Formats: sequence, C-alpha cells, structure tokens
Amino acid sequence: QVQLVESGGGLVQAGGSLRLSCAASGSIFSINRMGWYRQAPGKQRELVATITSRGATNYSDSVKGRFTISRDNANNTVYLQMNSLKPEDTGLYYCYCMDSALLYWGQGTQVTVSS
Repeated sequence: QVQLVESGGGLVQAGGSLRLSCAASGSIFSINRMGWYRQAPGKQRELVATITSRGATNYSDSVKGRFTISRDNANNTVYLQMNSLKPEDTGLYYCYCMDSALLYWGQGTQVTVSS
C-alpha cells in the first residue's frame, strides 16, 4: 500500500499563488506517474496536471501557463505551483500516483480563490 499526504491548500485572493505538495510513503515499488486532479462543488473530478518519472508533463488547457508541476523522485514527492489563481480554480485538489499499475489517491486539500 502507498499513502499520499497533501499539503499547501488554503484561501487566496484572485491573482495570488499557492504551492501544493504531496508526499508518497509506504510500500513503494516504482512510482511512474504522479499528478493532481481537482473537483469543484457539483462538478466531476478533472485532471489538472501530471508528470512522469522522467519529467514529462501534461496540463489541462485551463491551467496551462499558470500552473507548474514538478517532482522530487528521491523523496517521492510531487508539487504543484499555482500562479495567477482564478475563482474557477476553487476546489478540492487530489494527488494521485501510479505504482506498478496500481492507482492511489490522497485525501485532498482544499483550494479556495476569492474574487
């Protein structure tokens, strides 16, 4: 089993920045892909950004140019730097990872952007 613990969420004004962190621990074999999804109230969970162990990244169109995903492979940690935040970025942000084809989720961290 792999456990994921997120941190860094909070309340910020529009135009501000936040940095999310997610650390994986437990019986880790080989984590390939890590990333972030988010879920706004009344909406489906949507992809925000992903990163592979080799550093290849993918972003949703809504966050391109504003968010940056990065990763520390040695510490099995993924980060999400969020700049120029908008009220529509509000939601519960979930970290995930793929380890040996198994999918794991964190418990989520709340991000609230006020207008």
